[in-house]
Amino acid sequence: MTQLLDIRNLVTAFPAHGKPAGLRAVNEVSLKLDRGRILGLVGESGSGKSVTGFSIMGLVDRPGRIVSGSILFDGTDLAKLQGEEMRRLRGRRIAMIFQDPMMTLNPVLRIGTQMIEAIKAHEPVPDREARERSRDALGQAGISSPEERLAAYPHEFSGGMRQRVAIAIAMLHRPDLIIADEPTTALDVTIQAQIIAQVQTLAEENRTAVIWITHDLAIVSRLADEIAVMYAGRIVETGSAHDVLAAPRHPYTRGLIASVPSQNTRGKPLAQIPGMTPSLARLPQGCSFRTRCLRADDACLVVPGIEWQGDHGYRCFHPTGGSDS
Repeated sequence: MTQLLDIRNLVTAFPAHGKPAGLRAVNEVSLKLDRGRILGLVGESGSGKSVTGFSIMGLVDRPGRIVSGSILFDGTDLAKLQGEEMRRLRGRRIAMIFQDPMMTLNPVLRIGTQMIEAIKAHEPVPDREARERSRDALGQAGISSPEERLAAYPHEFSGGMRQRVAIAIAMLHRPDLIIADEPTTALDVTIQAQIIAQVQTLAEENRTAVIWITHDLAIVSRLADEIAVMYAGRIVETGSAHDVLAAPRHPYTRGLIASVPSQNTRGKPLAQIPGMTPSLARLPQGCSFRTRCLRADDACLVVPGIEWQGDHGYRCFHPTGGSDS
């Protein structure tokens, strides 16, 4: 069976003075995702996670552009689609949930108006049917009194409720793929848990594939079927959530896991990865993680390729020994 999403060697770059090839925010990224599966795309700020999502959606701001590679979505290469062709897919078959729901919601229009317009942009349905679908979507997203809420404005909702509205809008057309860009970062843990449960249910019931972009491994451990770890524009480790979290092979992945507070002993300092994510304009030679890695040596002056153990891949010359090292 053909996978729903198959990204191959994707490069997205932004022009920069003195860099003829530009700065590669996404550097030869390859990912695969099946229907009904949830992929956690993990990494520190600046690792290229969001730009990967925007590349799939065709929303990379100019002068940034996709330089090479392919984004095969149900057999169609999204990287080759132009404005109107992409617009017909965006929102209907591929949807995005942003970190700030106000990027999705118009503050001067009622929720119902916005949802009805979103439906009618892709389907010639009567207003009454569009309104009923909008009401049902709000209820499915966990919003009480959905009929009354259709008449409300975005400012009348709390942050958590606005995010639920954004999820409801994303689900209006029962899309094949949803890209969620850190949608729970600004929410308290109770609301986070509710939204995570709703996304899992929606993915299971509708066979919707989800890319969940985050820096929070605690969320990914509860949500994702697969994990891809990004660093400085590259995928440095990928595999099932169990394999990556229980037996990480890349030192960066191990550092992220060790820095989760629950992994540390009470009364001791939190574990940290030394240094900072390098600027794309000044990446170190070879492995981008080399200057922060305790295992680095002269072999790391060359960019490592992906090594595979079954479906578990990692980009490292000196991998950790899994759960025991």
